[in-house]
Amino acid sequence: MWSSVPQKLKLFLPTPLPFSLAEEVGEALEQALKESGGPGKPFFWPCDVTSEQDIQALVSTTLQHFGHLDCLVNNAGQHPPEQEIDDISPQKFRELLEINLIGYFLMAKFALPHLRKTQGNIINISSLVGVFGQRQAVPYVATKGAVTAMTKAMAIDESRYGVRVNSISPGNIWTPMWAELARQTANPKAVIQAGKEAQLLARMGTPKECARAVLYLAADATFCTGIDLLLSGGAELGYAPKSQPAAS
Repeated sequence: MWSSVPQKLKLFLPTPLPFSLAEEVGEALEQALKESGGPGKPFFWPCDVTSEQDIQALVSTTLQHFGHLDCLVNNAGQHPPEQEIDDISPQKFRELLEINLIGYFLMAKFALPHLRKTQGNIINISSLVGVFGQRQAVPYVATKGAVTAMTKAMAIDESRYGVRVNSISPGNIWTPMWAELARQTANPKAVIQAGKEAQLLARMGTPKECARAVLYLAADATFCTGIDLLLSGGAELGYAPKSQPAAS
């Protein structure tokens, strides 16, 4: 994957994990990329995306390590278990906003002065449900809809600096977070199967496929800004039964 990235292109992808796990996963990824023999100097730095100070430190450290910045991929996000709106507290909603939306905003805010110098770009990972909705997921859908809208507003403002801003809206992608959400249900196997069947391609997408879409927008899609790339396996296409029984 990394062999197709231009030598000058430096990307960092902030993602939320418990710090102990983040360090373990990040260091392992850094080492694997070094051993792959690809271009550049892979670099891992943990960051709490709800902390403005951590975000500023990440940007500063990245600049110290690479000397410049070409691309920011905002990939930090959480998806709570299914909940009725009656059971969602304002505090939990605010906490999700901090991670899924405000973290993206702050990361872009502090990266943009440097991206303007290189005419770089930002890629915000949103979600298909930000456009089409999802049952029992009001806070998550709201944050992802906001990410997609913010992307378009940023693309307008930053075009005068030659900075492109795009988003990717994945459908069901098989990740540890998806697996964890399934484990919290009464029938994980059935939930996973339903997740596969939601796509016309009858499977979930993979992180590698997401990475390829990111690389396309970062390096090759030089005439694209303000777009939302659907990475969905066709999940949004076709009529389907949607009526729900009224609550008793």
